[in-house]
Amino acid sequence: MGSSRDDVIVGLDIGTTKVSCIIGHRSEGGIDIIGIGSAKSDGLRKGVVVNIDSTVKAIQQAVSEAELMSGHQVVNVFVGIAGGHIKGLNSRGVVAIGKDREVSDQDIDRVIDAARAVAIPMDRQVIHILPQEYVIDDNDGVREPIGMSGVRLEAKVHIVTAQTSCVSNIIKCCNRANLNVQQIVLEQLASAEAVLLDEEKEVGVVLVDIGGGTSDIAIYHNNAIVHTAVVALGGNHVSSDIAVGLRTPRAEAERIKIASGCATRSLVTEGQQVEVPGVGGRGRTQSREMLCEIIEPRVEEIYMLIQQEIHRSGFEDLIGSGIVLTGGSSLMEGMGDLAEEVFGMPVRVGRPENVGGLVDVVKNPRFATGVGLVAYGLRGAGAERMGSAARNASQSGPGIFGKLKGWFKKVV
Repeated sequence: MGSSRDDVIVGLDIGTTKVSCIIGHRSEGGIDIIGIGSAKSDGLRKGVVVNIDSTVKAIQQAVSEAELMSGHQVVNVFVGIAGGHIKGLNSRGVVAIGKDREVSDQDIDRVIDAARAVAIPMDRQVIHILPQEYVIDDNDGVREPIGMSGVRLEAKVHIVTAQTSCVSNIIKCCNRANLNVQQIVLEQLASAEAVLLDEEKEVGVVLVDIGGGTSDIAIYHNNAIVHTAVVALGGNHVSSDIAVGLRTPRAEAERIKIASGCATRSLVTEGQQVEVPGVGGRGRTQSREMLCEIIEPRVEEIYMLIQQEIHRSGFEDLIGSGIVLTGGSSLMEGMGDLAEEVFGMPVRVGRPENVGGLVDVVKNPRFATGVGLVAYGLRGAGAERMGSAARNASQSGPGIFGKLKGWFKKVV
């Protein structure tokens, strides 16, 4: 194996249907992907670990594949987290700078700590504090306040919290696979790193990452994340509907969905047939139109729930550039057409951008989170200015993750 290099970053996307391990490093054009591993996952439900042993095996398999391909031994990983337990809220904090003084790093720490001073239940922990903008005296819209003069500094931030037990279980799975968690990263934040354009984030955009168990939402405006949410429906629910509707085993339903699925009836040509294996090997053919009649209502339901979440956020009028779909389920034919119909705004399918190396494989919405985790790691937490308390909550070093990791190593 190659020796560990500081410029190599590993992203681990532990999803409901698959675990992906992406190894990459910085290049002139952005990121070069040098290793990819993927393994079927059945140890999670809706983004939450329900079977540790199964999840550990999937992680080990995905990591081994990526190591073999890249020649790099994986030790440290950036891990994605999703699920219905994730909550996001907007907050603000204010501190005094002092007369005739410039804003310093310490002032930023103080104002971020002030912004995070919100009541959070004992069973939850902060995983991100994402600055939206700073206000110096009465001047708003400040992106980088260090060095500016003023008397009063205000920070508007988006705080993302997760259930502590869910975070602990993900870390435990990684530790059992002999991996060190550098940071837990919200999956839609990672996907946004990979697929969203700077212009879209500026004008206003909704990222919808449709995974197996959940659909993750992130709304950006003025280059900052203003809302995050999770809808507890995803591609697995479509597969389940197909299995019931066509009376076929679940594995075959998944295969049929990928090979012949379509979310918009108007795109299906009359007379097209689909091979449907039955239980016990009794196969038959079924019209593709019927398959679409099963798929379309469920996808429409997912979109309607997402639309309700966008409306509830209060940022509906700020979405200037539309919707970006990503995740494995976004590849199904007709997903974009139906989305445009439901949301009434432009929709595109997001694939990882500015990547080199194994482009033919990773330029796929399925790997958006994994590639995004690598991009997030290479960029560092620069866009995520943290107060001292938040820093402890977010890193696996001396903070809570480090303590958990040490405890797990004693237990395992």
